[in-house]
Amino acid sequence: MQVVKLSSKNQIVLPKKAREAMHLKPNAELLVVVKDNITIIIPKPESHRKALSGIAKGVYEKDHLKKERRSW
Repeated sequence: MQVVKLSSKNQIVLPKKAREAMHLKPNAELLVVVKDNITIIIPKPESHRKALSGIAKGVYEKDHLKKERRSW
């Protein structure tokens, strides 16, 4: 874990290791998510649809949807 310092202009510099891990290039846009006292910085996806596609894969049983439909 690396410590970064907040400048007098409220700016931080992401360490090289973090930039490389996120495959960031100059002028890349980042999303900042704040939840309670935790802040998460992630690269802004080119397509939110593509980024979320398949995110819940494997959460439900293979025939879960068929069972749900039958229960109606």
